[in-house]
Order: sequence, then C-alpha cells, then structure tokens
Amino acid sequence: MKLKNLAVYSVLLLSVFLYSCKDGSQFTINGTIKNPGSIKLVYLIEADSTQIKVVDSTTLSENGKFQFKHVAPYANLYKLRVGSTGGADQSAAANNVYDLIAKNGDDIDFETDNNDVSHSYIIKGSDDSEKIKEFNKISNFYGAKNTKLVAEYQDKSQKLGKQSDSLLKVYMPVFQKNLADYGAAVLKFVNDNKTSLAGFYAATSLDVYKFEPQLVAYADDIKGNFPGNPGVQTFVKQMEKIKPVSIGHKAPDFTTIGIDGKQVSLADYKGKYVMVDFWASWCAPCRQENPNVVKQYAAFHSKGFNILGISLDKDKAAWQKAINDDKLEWAHGSDLNSFEGPTERLYNIEAIPSNFIIDPAGNIVAKNITGADLEAFLTKTFK
Repeated sequence: MKLKNLAVYSVLLLSVFLYSCKDGSQFTINGTIKNPGSIKLVYLIEADSTQIKVVDSTTLSENGKFQFKHVAPYANLYKLRVGSTGGADQSAAANNVYDLIAKNGDDIDFETDNNDVSHSYIIKGSDDSEKIKEFNKISNFYGAKNTKLVAEYQDKSQKLGKQSDSLLKVYMPVFQKNLADYGAAVLKFVNDNKTSLAGFYAATSLDVYKFEPQLVAYADDIKGNFPGNPGVQTFVKQMEKIKPVSIGHKAPDFTTIGIDGKQVSLADYKGKYVMVDFWASWCAPCRQENPNVVKQYAAFHSKGFNILGISLDKDKAAWQKAINDDKLEWAHGSDLNSFEGPTERLYNIEAIPSNFIIDPAGNIVAKNITGADLEAFLTKTFK
C-alpha cells in the first residue's frame, strides 16, 4: 500500500473509530456563553407537550463554557435557561431561554452572546434544533405584530377614555387576519416537517377547534413516527378520538330524552340542516352565546336551519328555567348526566359550548362556530 493511500486509510479508520465511540446512551451539549457577565448557572429543561421540568443544572466556567450529559429515552424538546431561577437582583437578560431537540447519541454544540438583545444562538449537531429555530422565527414574527397591534389599540382607547366600537371594528379584522396568517404559516411548516419533532411542536401551537380537520389528518400522517415520545402518542390518541366526529364524517345517530319527557333523536332531522348544540344552564359562555343563537335561528329557520339543544345539566328544573329565560324555542334533549352522558361521550364533548352543524346528507359540515362566524356560515349556506 502506498504511503499516501495509507495516510488516507488511516484518517478514514480514525473517523470510523471516533464515530463508533460516540455514547449512544445519552446526549451531550457543549455550550459557550459569550459575555456572560454575572451569569453563573445554566439549566437544562425537559419541555415536551406533557410537562416542563428542570432535569439538570451546571455552573459556567470562567471562560463561559458549560456541558450537559443527559439520558433521553426518546427524542424530545429541551430548553437551555441561561441565568438564575429568578430574583430581584437578576436582570431580564440573565434569564434567556433557548430551544433545542435532542436524543441519545447527539453531540450538540451551542453558542450565544449574552449581549445580543435579539437572543440569537448557534446550534450544531441537531437538525431538528435548527427546525425549532425556524418555527420560533414564525411565532416571534406574528407575535410581535399582534403585540404592536394590541398596544396601538390600547393607546388609542386610553386617549379616548373609553372602549370604542368603531375603533374595535378597525383593529379586530387586522388582528384576526394576523391570526389567520399565522395559522397558515404554521400549517405549511407542519406539513413540510412531518418527519421532524419540530413540526409536531409547531402543530401543538394551533387551536384544535379551528384547525381540527388539518390536525386529524396530520395525526394520521405521523402515527408511526416518534415512537416512545409520550406527547406525540397522546396527541395521536386524542385525534383518533376526535376523528369520528370531525368535519367531513357522518354524524353518529343518538336518541335521548326531551324536555317534555318524550324521546328525541338526531334521525328526526334526516334530510335537514341541523345544529346539535351542547350547552348547560350553569355554563356562562353558553348563556352568553345563546342570544346570538336565538338571533340566527330567527333569521334562518324559515330557510331550513334547525337546532337540537343537548343540555349537560343534571337538574331538570334549572335546565327548563334556562330554556325559558333565554327564549330557546327549538327542541331540547338531555341525558342529565353532565359530560358522562352517552350522547356527550359519543360526540367526545370535553368543553362547552360545543356545536356540530349537520347537512341534509347527515355529514358534519361545521363544528364549534359561534358569534359572527356562525352568522357568516349560515349566510353562505342559505344564500
């Protein structure tokens, strides 16, 4: 073997040896904090979607170096908190938090400058951690826009000395558009990163009520991914429970007892538009929404819109009084067993108000829409 080839071979062999010596039973983070100032401590926080807890801490060396070695039974989201646990003598800059994703076998390099007001950081050895940085840019961008918008609204309201409906009409559509744009950007990120845990953590930032169909589909796509991660597995199971009563599926039939003591069934509305409205006399948000529901029923009932109210009350007298007080003129039924009733379990009701709009073919076409959104849907449907 020629000397040159021998040298190349030796380098390759050494590389293989070094790689094989990586500790696959834990991950390592080697960190550098430039300009640490008075900072002495760095904390490693485990932060999946089920819990957040400090799992380790270490002291900075004189030149701002630190290291963590930690066992990760599964790939997971972690945070580095640079600074103390808190205290009057600690500045905000000494409590910066940085996201990363790690798993056993990872050898991660981290670097930041404590004087950097943007709190940017460099991380190597973890592709998923780069993805988390990408998602945080999206979140921070839209968060800053909404923070600025809210501050402008509050400033103008204070100058007026009162809440202004006209001012609200100007700012609310802009605020809602920002939320919609954020949702669209996050969905794109999620769908572009289905094999990355960063995509999953981005998905958990979405409102499950508003993005239920997309999250159900996403759960199906990642079902076999990220084995062992309890946050992912919990999410997938939750979406599997929701799926049978999500938009686009056939509404499951049910029969319960009406306020008049007679049976009432979803089948009674076959071939009609009907909103199954889950509510209760003791539910303040439900009672606040009832005037809007009454208004929409009056406007669209003659055009084919029906309502079947399902109460989660246990006290029939309180249920009847609320129907009378709120002038709810449509049919009502109840299992009189709160969230444990068979109808509530069938529709996976975990919070109220909750509603399902079912088309004449028996399909769920809308879900959990209230206020102006309900009016807009009905206007479009019955135009």
